[in-house]
Amino acid sequence: MASHVEGRARGGTRGGVLRAAGRSGFTARGVVYVLVGVLALRIAFGDGGEEADRQGALHRIAAQPFGSVLLWALAAGFAGMALWRASTAVFGEAGSRSTGSRLLCAGRAVFYGSVCWGTAAYAAGSSGGSNGDAASRDWTASALGLPGGRFLVGAAGLALVGIGVGVAVRAVQRRFLRKLDTGAMGRRTRTAVTATGVSGNLARGAVFGGAGVFVLVAAVRFDPGRAKGMDDTLRSFATSAAGPWLLVAVAAGLVLFGAFSFASARWRRL
Repeated sequence: MASHVEGRARGGTRGGVLRAAGRSGFTARGVVYVLVGVLALRIAFGDGGEEADRQGALHRIAAQPFGSVLLWALAAGFAGMALWRASTAVFGEAGSRSTGSRLLCAGRAVFYGSVCWGTAAYAAGSSGGSNGDAASRDWTASALGLPGGRFLVGAAGLALVGIGVGVAVRAVQRRFLRKLDTGAMGRRTRTAVTATGVSGNLARGAVFGGAGVFVLVAAVRFDPGRAKGMDDTLRSFATSAAGPWLLVAVAAGLVLFGAFSFASARWRRL
């Protein structure tokens, strides 16, 4: 009996640590998206000197008082997200324990592990390597040089477009609410969280989809220079038929997704 109680206590402690890790990760994600959105808004209004991507967000944080401390806190948050995602890959996420869900969580754990590593390297004084746009072109060039590389790059582009469409569709369906403890929210709070979730995820879907289209173009034309990272994809919205107002809408959506991430840190079922 005593050993059973001790086991449950250890399990509860472990669960509490993992939940805290996950919430710190959502907070870190929110900080980055808010900053990326603000940088994209500055581009839309003619002040486009800084990159509107994670690298640009880290640069902006580093320029603040105690910037190094803030960067290490951000790296710790992404480490927490990677840890929580890894745990859901092993034990399953609340409300979803399918094999597909676990594989997706494993992929996200790897992604956030790499984000943590890059953030920590930047905090330690590394330049962080090439920016997102250059990294996208470099990867595309390397992939195109492989046997069947054009098909590999094309598949990657289709995958990005598919992810973008999927994110947008789930946003319209408000499926993200299933993972939130909406019962703990007041009516106005739920309305606000829903609005940030829909708008923010639509903006994310647009960025994923736009980046995927450029990768597809790179595959069709066999030109790695056509591939774009997040910053160049966002800038391309400003030169679309809708003009800079499309970029304004997407940038504002990214800021709202950051706010939604903060809400997830508070109300997500972990």
